[in-house]
Amino acid sequence: MQSSLSQCRPSLRRLLHAVDTTLVARLSSAALAQAYAPVAPNCKRQNLCNAVNDALMIALDTDNRACVFGEDVSFGGVFRCTVNLLERFGKTRVFNTPLSEQGIVGFGIGLASAGHTAVAEIQFADYIFPAFDQLVNEAAKYRYRSGGSFNCGGLTVRAPYGAVGHGGHYHSQSPEAFFTHVPGLKVVMPSSPAEAKGLLLASIREPDPVIFFEPKMMYRTAVEDVPEGDYMLPLGVARIVAEGSDVTLVGWGQQVLVLQQAAVQLEAQHGISCEVIDLRTLLPWDAEAVCASVSKTGRLVVSHEAPLTSGFGAEVAATVATRCFTRLESPPVRVCGADTPFPLVFESVYLPGVARVVEAVRQTVAF
Repeated sequence: MQSSLSQCRPSLRRLLHAVDTTLVARLSSAALAQAYAPVAPNCKRQNLCNAVNDALMIALDTDNRACVFGEDVSFGGVFRCTVNLLERFGKTRVFNTPLSEQGIVGFGIGLASAGHTAVAEIQFADYIFPAFDQLVNEAAKYRYRSGGSFNCGGLTVRAPYGAVGHGGHYHSQSPEAFFTHVPGLKVVMPSSPAEAKGLLLASIREPDPVIFFEPKMMYRTAVEDVPEGDYMLPLGVARIVAEGSDVTLVGWGQQVLVLQQAAVQLEAQHGISCEVIDLRTLLPWDAEAVCASVSKTGRLVVSHEAPLTSGFGAEVAATVATRCFTRLESPPVRVCGADTPFPLVFESVYLPGVARVVEAVRQTVAF
């Protein structure tokens, strides 16, 4: 055993260095300080992984027809989001599946259509594509094609997405735009632990099938006070993270943190006031909140990790250009991932980091 651990240590050191490097690059000093601040009343200090686990505990505890399943979930999953669920709720409600994403989602559709609450886990969002047909042609259309006689609204599909510092092209992708084109699905992407818990509980109880993309980089790097007990956050309603007057910054998931950091830097170094909006839900998305903000600021910068071309930022930019045309002081701008496969060595070049957002905002304001 000691020999095996010794052999693993160099790899573990490389992994921890990658995570630490990513943490320093992505978290502001304010975010780090939050982990050590006094806990707010009626809250619990949790990271995003703990918050997801807490939400699943509550969902299973309050709904005896709820089941959680996927690859390796019974022993806690690769990210440990489902730890202790099997011990508390038993193997008939928390169980492993074969390594078959199509089978996992297909089973979930059947379970939900029979009246159960099905919470399926896809181990990485990059591997959701074998289930694409089940999600797009079955789950999304089940209610419509039966004239409302049948539905699989009790289905929620969880999947960790996005960069993590060392994932390469098969463990780092952001595939949300593929699903925002599909009527009948809802797409949710939380940006913090408290948001993740409230949005996940709302998604599980939503009467339509939901794809819930979790920012895996934030599983342990994002820590904040999370309200205890059962609560839900509304789907389709954006969150104003920070108010501003000069430019509107729109993002979702872990990119919201990047926009927050950029906003602080722009205010401190350039005197530019940024309004930061977290969409929370991409399908449906809160166009009214975004357009109201852009009508005030006259400028829009939308940012996401997914590639630029046909990313969801294009939908946001097009809608703003149509609805806010006479109020715009400059063209809407997108700051996104590159139109390439997700790289390993050049991840920092690929990602739309704080420096790229700051430069885009400065150019937009100077237009």
